[in-house]
Amino acid sequence: MRPPVLLVFLMRFEEASAMLQAIGQYERSHQQWSIFLDDEARAERDPAWLRSKKWRGVISRHTTPELVANCRALGIPLVDLNDTPLTPGVPKIRPDNVAIGHLGAEHFLERGFHHFGFTGFANDTWSCERRDGFVEALRLAGHSCSILDVEYPGDITPEWDAAQSAALAAWLKKLPKPAAVMACMDVRAFQVLSAAHDAGLLVPEEVAVLGVNNDATRCELSYPALSSVAPNAFQSGYLAAETLDRMLRGEDVGDVDIRVEPVGVTTRHSSDILAVDDKNVASALSFIRERACSGISVEDVLRYASSSRSQLEKKFRRYIGRSPQAEIRRVQMARVKQLLQETDFPLKRIAELSGFEHVEYMCVVFKRLTEETPGSFRKRTQAREA
Repeated sequence: MRPPVLLVFLMRFEEASAMLQAIGQYERSHQQWSIFLDDEARAERDPAWLRSKKWRGVISRHTTPELVANCRALGIPLVDLNDTPLTPGVPKIRPDNVAIGHLGAEHFLERGFHHFGFTGFANDTWSCERRDGFVEALRLAGHSCSILDVEYPGDITPEWDAAQSAALAAWLKKLPKPAAVMACMDVRAFQVLSAAHDAGLLVPEEVAVLGVNNDATRCELSYPALSSVAPNAFQSGYLAAETLDRMLRGEDVGDVDIRVEPVGVTTRHSSDILAVDDKNVASALSFIRERACSGISVEDVLRYASSSRSQLEKKFRRYIGRSPQAEIRRVQMARVKQLLQETDFPLKRIAELSGFEHVEYMCVVFKRLTEETPGSFRKRTQAREA
């Protein structure tokens, strides 16, 4: 008989899907369990519900002291995936938050930033660890960091969110520009984006923003699309299943506290820039990123930036190493690649959406810059993802 195993996961968090996929993969290849998914996390708040079946083991992403106490009373092995301090006797797998902070700092340093900020929650250990990692990496590179930490109430209400926007806007205005700001999590980064908009600051030209957790759907819906550090949720889920399997076989795993390295930074519009402290260049870059796929010309950029062609050409080559025309093409090509990879649109439609009047010209430019045709690029990337 397959041992019944309870999984306690709230599915509104995108990382839950990756963790569950990993648990399923381990279970299929190592140990056949009878799995029940508690996707409302009832087990953490209802002892009677937990006692309704004789579970052999529990893996929980939303572990509470009550769940720990109830599992102990019932003699059920529990593996904790919650990013909270270690509970003695309960194996824990969680992100390496210091490494996440380091990765965020490296992301900005590679882009040439010299002014930095971090904002998070002073009453959450995981946030403080990410802050400390970010500050440490910057210090080792010879830079300081402005910090704005607040007390997290545990639930974001419209009133609290509005109050945060005002405080963040005042803080962002004081930062030397261009500034690079890392937030402890994506939700906090969304607040930073909103505050930057309220303060009249350009993102990413004046303030580049980076979140953590890489909830892809939410990150793509934000404006501009949010760059984010991606924890390795799949690896965390796999290690949790492996640890529970060892416990079910009678092994004493002790006070396991495994820190899982992040996957990397998923770069989107909010930090996809080199640090530029020239207002004309920053303004022109912002205009290009907004309008390149609408078919703009260099003359349109010159009018927007209030600059002569020769002056702007010199500044672009100095700050970003390419001409305004090359930057327009770079943004267009990034859009073409995205559409080829993520959609089944015909080339004519892709040309329209990326600012090319003629599909033939788009194909010529694409092959010149990538050394392959749009069709071969689509086939190669989609096959790789599949």
